[in-house]
Amino acid sequence: MKLQELLKETYVGRFYFARFVSNVGNGMAPVALAFAVLDLPNGSATLLGTILGINTVALLVMFPFGGVIADRYGRAKWIAYGDVLTALLLFFQVSFFATGNVPFWVFLIVNIGCGLLLGIWWPAFNGVLPALLPNQALQKANALNNMFSNTALIIGAALAGILVSTFGSTFALGVDAATFLIAGVVVYTFKHVTSPMKVVENTVLHDLKEGWRVFTSFRWLVVIDICFAFIVMSWAAGENVLGPLVAKEKFDGAKSWSLVLTAVSVGLIVGSVIAMRFHPKYPMFTMMCLTVFLAIYIWTIAHPQPLWVIIIAAFVWGIVFDLWKTIWDTALQTRIPREALSRVAAYDGVIVMLFRPVGLALAGPFAEKFGVEATLNGAALLVIIAILFSLLFPEVRKFERL
Repeated sequence: MKLQELLKETYVGRFYFARFVSNVGNGMAPVALAFAVLDLPNGSATLLGTILGINTVALLVMFPFGGVIADRYGRAKWIAYGDVLTALLLFFQVSFFATGNVPFWVFLIVNIGCGLLLGIWWPAFNGVLPALLPNQALQKANALNNMFSNTALIIGAALAGILVSTFGSTFALGVDAATFLIAGVVVYTFKHVTSPMKVVENTVLHDLKEGWRVFTSFRWLVVIDICFAFIVMSWAAGENVLGPLVAKEKFDGAKSWSLVLTAVSVGLIVGSVIAMRFHPKYPMFTMMCLTVFLAIYIWTIAHPQPLWVIIIAAFVWGIVFDLWKTIWDTALQTRIPREALSRVAAYDGVIVMLFRPVGLALAGPFAEKFGVEATLNGAALLVIIAILFSLLFPEVRKFERL
């Protein structure tokens, strides 16, 4: 299917627009939130990691149930609900940042709420494009979706640096909240494309067990997810907690870190273009090998060197990550039974994100005890070990594209 034909498909354009708008906010959030927290009277890398960790724990708790909710009650509808309710929670948090004092209970409520909503949104999202397009168009559609989303991330990351420096982090967080509200309203206009189940005969427990059975029946999926649990833990510690700290101590804070995150986003766009024509015979083997560029990215943050070195490493990792996302989404959408897709995507998310809160929570304390450089070096080494472990399994090495 040609790009022009794909974009003319009913509701596809709206889907891309909603994703673009919300990803402008997603691009702003890491910079705006990191420096908003670090600038508080009690702000620190440990507080930032704790806040992000709370969000991830709530996400993990909801993930399996979110897959059931999405499969049962309508995927597009729950994406819309998730975006709108997330916006309201973020506006509530912004009202406290505006006073210069954010009690910990506010972070607790907002991040638990946003994490629970994301636990429904994520598995629901994976099931929308397959409802709009035929299977043979999905890799190109996923790549195009990533290109729109990643363009928005670039705009968001760059905009965050400008807004934080000019108007303050609170204003930037308010803009972030508004993007979710707009996206939710747009998605709600085509909520009917993924209809709820007309008859629900099974219990929630039965659906959870069935989703787990389907998930564990694909060994390549289980192995890669387990390895990525450790990879994501290292990535979160490096990019979300220690990266902003390094930028604040060694460079010029928000402006420098927004350049690094913008470089990741530019790489994501380049990856989206490549992904439209990237068809390796053994996609999982190829992508696991290319994941070494995440270790290089983390290592560059660890060592004192010019900012442009970190920016280049971030750019290359952005390319690799987008190729990963396109190939991974397409594999799930084409190999997993459609009726169980959201539940399998939920378990996929649970395993991949399992140790992210650990990385977020321990990054600050480990950096204080062992030093920032040693902590980041350890994170990079863990990525390498996870890659090598995954390649021990023939189901990963010999996984062939359809």
